[in-house]
Amino acid sequence: MAASKQAIVAGGCFWCTEAVFRDVVGVSEVESGYIGGANANPTYKEVCSGQTGHAEAIRVTFDPDVISMEEILDVFMGTHDPTQLNRQGNDIGTQYRSAIFVSDDLDRESAEAAIARWNADNAGAAVTTVEGPATWYPAEDYHQEYWEGEGQRNPYCLAVIPPKLQKLRKSFAAKVKA
Repeated sequence: MAASKQAIVAGGCFWCTEAVFRDVVGVSEVESGYIGGANANPTYKEVCSGQTGHAEAIRVTFDPDVISMEEILDVFMGTHDPTQLNRQGNDIGTQYRSAIFVSDDLDRESAEAAIARWNADNAGAAVTTVEGPATWYPAEDYHQEYWEGEGQRNPYCLAVIPPKLQKLRKSFAAKVKA
């Protein structure tokens, strides 16, 4: 068995992106957090202000023997709208940007290739950026596994997450946990 790998991606509200990746085969952990900004240890309130430069993001830990980095990135590109600059739906600001953050496990070439694959299949309109390396800051505990708890009672989540999960199940059926 190969050692686990990690990818850090930002595609709007981290509650929504986290919910999608918790249903992907080979994924052992999804952590919500902040990355790509100027100040250390930002809070949710600070990031939501749009003044820190951080993005709401998720760090996905997965088994590369079950799902490849390329497949992780394809699921990411295919389950949010990478054509919206600094927003996802009604969430507006740089903290909601579409971005792939390079790290030890993820190189710039792999990220750029994922964007190119999406563009080739979708008329070339992605505004997803490739950023980093950058320091990862876990979000506060109440943001972790949000959809499994509080999210089920949050009207925003109830409106946004089920369509993303449907898109995952339709477009990536072979990559969905049973």
